[in-house]
Amino acid sequence: MTRSTRDDAARRRRPIGTWPAVGVTVAVLVAANLALHRWSGLWGVVTAVVVSAVLLGVLRRAGGTLADAGLAPGTRARGARWALALIGLVAVVYLAGALLPATRTLFEDRRYSAMDGGEVMLRVFVLVPVGTVLVEEIAFRGVLYGLVRRDRGAVWATAVSSLLFGLWHVLPSLHLATAKPAVTSVVGQSGLGAVLAVLGAVLFTAAAGVLFCELRRRSGSLLAPMGLHWAVNALGYLVGFLLR
Repeated sequence: MTRSTRDDAARRRRPIGTWPAVGVTVAVLVAANLALHRWSGLWGVVTAVVVSAVLLGVLRRAGGTLADAGLAPGTRARGARWALALIGLVAVVYLAGALLPATRTLFEDRRYSAMDGGEVMLRVFVLVPVGTVLVEEIAFRGVLYGLVRRDRGAVWATAVSSLLFGLWHVLPSLHLATAKPAVTSVVGQSGLGAVLAVLGAVLFTAAAGVLFCELRRRSGSLLAPMGLHWAVNALGYLVGFLLR
């Protein structure tokens, strides 16, 4: 091996800085957001898996570890206990909400009208856990949170991760004002209503991001926010379908 070849190999092994890694992560997420908005179904699942692997590679290239991503083997049992408890809590809240007439309308969504039971199960057990929860938790509470926390601490990590998590939901919220009757009744169906619905979704998901980051911090595991994230989305699909 020549000296030039050895120097090239050393440069490839050298970790990149934290903030360049954050920049690369954000760039990957912008491309992923556009792709996932365009590709649904199993193509979206494949995209989510590839993006998750790429982002973990970025973390490793920046000198990060599984612990930085909340995936250290020693934290998995504790994280799983948190996840199961949170799933049970969401199930109880959703059940109560579905049974009470005053809150039942919150689960209504016009997108459920064309679904059958098979599609709902596909969403609950494949599309949500892999196409949504896996990629979003690895991206925002795993890689981004881990990178920023190493350099600036948990408060900065929570702020950066949660802000970007809110912005991630701009495209998925474009038709929210017309899809959910509960939202339509508040903001209407005008252009301004659509803007307000998107802004509300961004603020709401950014706040949810803060909660997910805190679960990640307290449990020491990415499994805790993963469990809550899956329960909120997947059980929401299930209850909304059953109440249509």
